[in-house]
Amino acid sequence: MAPHKPLNLPLAAAEVDRAAHLRSDLTYLNSAWAQASVLLFSDEKFATEKDQLLFTAGQSLGSYQDQSDYFLGVKDSKPFFVRHLTSDHGLSNEFKTLREVGAFLSARDIGLAVHAQGLANWHKKHPRCAICGEKTVVVLAGAVRRCPADQSEHYPRTDSAIIVLVKDDQDRVLLGRQKVWPKNRFSTFAGFVEPGESFENCVTREVMEEAGVKLKEINYLGSQPWPFPASLMIAFEAITTTPELARPDGEEIEEIRWFTRDEMKSAIAEKTLILPLEISVARQMIKAWYGKGADTELTGNESWR
Repeated sequence: MAPHKPLNLPLAAAEVDRAAHLRSDLTYLNSAWAQASVLLFSDEKFATEKDQLLFTAGQSLGSYQDQSDYFLGVKDSKPFFVRHLTSDHGLSNEFKTLREVGAFLSARDIGLAVHAQGLANWHKKHPRCAICGEKTVVVLAGAVRRCPADQSEHYPRTDSAIIVLVKDDQDRVLLGRQKVWPKNRFSTFAGFVEPGESFENCVTREVMEEAGVKLKEINYLGSQPWPFPASLMIAFEAITTTPELARPDGEEIEEIRWFTRDEMKSAIAEKTLILPLEISVARQMIKAWYGKGADTELTGNESWR
């Protein structure tokens, strides 16, 4: 059975040059701010307009603020920043989550959004030094936090997580439902990589823990950031050698189901199956497996939880 080609994952787009060499150039940052396109981000949401990211001219926002304005990079000589607002920002703009608008964004804007959200989430959750507990300050245009007491530097955290599409020798797929999800919401299996563990070993362990089956032919499919709050999803497909042993673990996974393509199509039509969001790795893996007709026959039901 031939493996799928690497996936074209929605949130993996990267059209903007992050231009790391400019992060330490305060003269450039101050001058670039005036002509920059700036995203506004607060409490997991972006300022939007008609389901598109709203870019505000830097000059209309006053001067560059090095503790809350993070440099995202340059495209076609145009600088991009995100301003990390407090909860009481008082703006009247419509704010929406990346989950809500991600499927409508261009590749450029998706790349900017995942970068901006990843940085903002990290800064909000890591305000103090992990060594001495002192409050840290933002340096290098948002790419680093530095402790003024011991001069240690702290870098944004990314949590590696595997996600895997499990199939059997009949090319059925196995999906599971977590207890916290709505009824009929199923997805592929996923989990965080533990210290000292390879991606492949994590795939084997997570699937055994959650679904009780052994795997072979583990194939890499692609990766994409998932800034909810700080994951990098590494996607695989695998064949189980023990499909008859499939069972939910009863803790995290409450129910599992095998699907042929016809069964999945029918379940979608009957509204007895809810799939993950279009921007998710899980949805793209399922669509790649399903093949021709996925864009029209698997639509109508989707949920992130």
